[in-house]
Amino acid sequence: MLDILEKKLTENQTTRKGLTTAEAEKRLSTDGENRLAKKKKTSAAKIFAGQFHDVMVMILLVSVVISVALGQYADAVPIVLIVIINAALGFIQEYRCEKTLEKLENMTAPTAMVYRDGRLVKIPASEVVAGDVFTLEAGDRVPCDGYINSSRALSCDESALTGEAVPAVKKCRTSEIDFTALNKDYMVYMGTVVTKGVGEVTAVATGERSQMGRVSTMLDEIKEPETPLQKKLGELGRTLAIICLAVCVVVFIAGVLRGEPVLNMAMTGITIAIAAIPEGLPATVTIALALAVRKMLKRQALVHRLHSVETLGCATVICTDKTGTVTMNKMTVTDIFTCTEKSRAYGVTKEGASFDDKALKAWESPDLGRILLCGAACNNARLCPPEKIKKRDRGGRQSELCAEGDPTETAILIACANSGINVSSLGYRRTDEFPFESETRSMTVICADEKGVTTAFRKGAFDVIIKECSHVFSDSGELIPFGGAMRKQAFYKCDEYASKGLRVIAFSQQVDGEWAFLGLMAMKDPLRAEAAKAVAECQRAGIKTVMITGDHKLTAQAIAKEAGIMKAGSIALTGDELDRMDDKQLDEVIENCRVFARVTPEHKLRIVKAFKSRGHVCAMTGDGVNDAPAIKEADIGVSMGISGTEVTKQAADVILLDDNFATLVNSVEEGRTIYQNIRKFVRYLISCNIGEVITMLGGILMGLPMVLLPAQILLVNLVTDSLPAIALGLEPAESSVMKKPPRKEDDSFFSGGLMWHIVIRGLLIGICTLASFTVLLTNTHSLGTARTGALITLVLSQLIHVFECKSEDKTLFTVPYLSNPFLLFSVFISAAALFAGIWLPVLQKVFFTAVPSLGEFLVAVAAAAIVPVGAGIIPKLFMGKKSPDVTVNAPQG
Repeated sequence: MLDILEKKLTENQTTRKGLTTAEAEKRLSTDGENRLAKKKKTSAAKIFAGQFHDVMVMILLVSVVISVALGQYADAVPIVLIVIINAALGFIQEYRCEKTLEKLENMTAPTAMVYRDGRLVKIPASEVVAGDVFTLEAGDRVPCDGYINSSRALSCDESALTGEAVPAVKKCRTSEIDFTALNKDYMVYMGTVVTKGVGEVTAVATGERSQMGRVSTMLDEIKEPETPLQKKLGELGRTLAIICLAVCVVVFIAGVLRGEPVLNMAMTGITIAIAAIPEGLPATVTIALALAVRKMLKRQALVHRLHSVETLGCATVICTDKTGTVTMNKMTVTDIFTCTEKSRAYGVTKEGASFDDKALKAWESPDLGRILLCGAACNNARLCPPEKIKKRDRGGRQSELCAEGDPTETAILIACANSGINVSSLGYRRTDEFPFESETRSMTVICADEKGVTTAFRKGAFDVIIKECSHVFSDSGELIPFGGAMRKQAFYKCDEYASKGLRVIAFSQQVDGEWAFLGLMAMKDPLRAEAAKAVAECQRAGIKTVMITGDHKLTAQAIAKEAGIMKAGSIALTGDELDRMDDKQLDEVIENCRVFARVTPEHKLRIVKAFKSRGHVCAMTGDGVNDAPAIKEADIGVSMGISGTEVTKQAADVILLDDNFATLVNSVEEGRTIYQNIRKFVRYLISCNIGEVITMLGGILMGLPMVLLPAQILLVNLVTDSLPAIALGLEPAESSVMKKPPRKEDDSFFSGGLMWHIVIRGLLIGICTLASFTVLLTNTHSLGTARTGALITLVLSQLIHVFECKSEDKTLFTVPYLSNPFLLFSVFISAAALFAGIWLPVLQKVFFTAVPSLGEFLVAVAAAAIVPVGAGIIPKLFMGKKSPDVTVNAPQG
């Protein structure tokens, strides 16, 4: 394949002056436009219809049909509204995600300077074809993948594809024929940006065949998985469907055995089954998730998909990018080493250089002044003007210097400026420059002072600079030979800095034709202040943090150790090492691997899939286009809001607006809290509905009159199923939420004894309501009074139960009552609605209620009060001990 491509690129039409117009049109017709493949769009109607493919929604739709058939329109209308609201919210979220691939086109260049018919012309980038010869200069966006024919000081920012913070230095292609891989210094790639220099390039891959196009293809192939919450709600819906069917069958059989008409019992069974459906559940889940999204937004996390909020709560692995996520994506000089008779190591902060904890300016130390002068003179970065610094300053904080240009050079320039060095104010002007080349690995400038005296300054790779230097400065400022002991110390210091994952730049100055070694500057992409604390928080919560980066292995390991990601016994793998492993070998080591370095988008995707195959719920963070496929594949994709590309943001489920890793930890806490709260109101709603079913079914089995009329059941649902359930979704996080390991994805929704709590509580509610009805009917012989008493018992027992649902670990007498004011408000409103339905004459006619005497009222209240006492005793009789905790052990490793 490579031979064919090479032959195609070296045909007569492919020369320095590029293609002819005819040949370009022919290739454009054959290969297609230089555009990224567009995903086949899903119509809005299809997306909306897809919102109804949910078990709970289907059950509700069936109940609507049955309610209409029975003439119970009052029941059907609210259910229809609930279904429509849920469908609308889901449609909005999914429709937004469909725009992901379209955003990729914003990453490509709109025009390109191409040789056609021997002339350099500007054409739309979409018309570039393989074999075209195009030119690049600083600031250009590369229109397609290509190899470099000629260049001068060419560097490209490839961080969007590789994750590498430092611009890639480019060189001319000689005989290389590998045009299909990343990180090739003789290649440029679509969507990357030229940071400096000029170049002439031959196109080899356009459109979806480019590296950017391969990312687009991977995104298109990845299917959106169901979130754990969606799976749990599906499980819940199936369980409720079985319960409804069972209720229908039991009621039908019981009635027929009593001699009731078959048709009447069929309709009665269906009616009671509908009453068993917690029709408020989907709406309550949606509202709880939406409120959680608003809360997370206040904490700088923007959520794309509602169900993604909960998914974060069961994450067991966070695969995080290094650059811009764990680090600040800003090179900073941290150390300066000067080589003289008495070599010195200086620390560097934003206040400038320091020695022995004493801040120094450049003029206070000759050796420091010389290396800082060289760093400022041999530099093409520019300090930001004061108004730009002020604009960048946020939140009223003290303004810091900023610079524009190559990240390495900006770091050096800021370090020099903070120590008082400004080349222009010292009277130096540049007369010549030999820019950085990959062959020389150094940059040299010639400067003249106000007297016309010229001086050459040079910076570059340590091994290059030190070989050229024969002298150093003495403490008195004279040249002395660069002896073995001083050289050895310089090598030692360079190795020391490199072992810490620091980037080392060497400096020299020419005096009387001799190059004098000035010393070293070590710089790093600093760790975010909150990163180490956030990683430790994840570890306490049983969440594994893994760094995936395109950076060098040693640098990645150093940062990972500093952040606490890499511990004793952990291993690091490179992309090349991954390529030599099959899936089985990767599966054997991945649990101990904490760093993946020098990886491609394909590697990141493979890593995420490997963790998922081990049963992990995987979160993936990133900011570049290279992260987008893995972010979309992960159970929960997280993008950076400030540094993240538009593609990554659209592919992600959650966007961290402040690019802060600690915000992700806050989001995990919120995810765990919302899942706890969903369990709380599911427990509440189903318990209450079981109580209603037991009440109605028990009355039939006992041969009693209908305990509650349909209108009274509607009142119960209106009073108890709405506000209290929503209020439980607003419960604050319990203190233990981040001290427990994450739950397993395949855990049942009812794990931890939740089903016992629900069933027993529902039985007690139903039994106590039947007891209240029976006692009042026997004593008063008034069916209206008995039904009213049963209504009071049923509603009050449910409102008491809502406080029990505040915690799965605490009892009614130990829960914090005042922690959720909205819950207190909702209970008050619900109780007021109940009493209005009983004591207001106009509502008495609607709900067929009768005003009870004080004694009758106290009987109903007493029956409701018995329930929480029984709820505390009966589970112990059945289980013998406290029900197990909700959470389970996290996957080991």
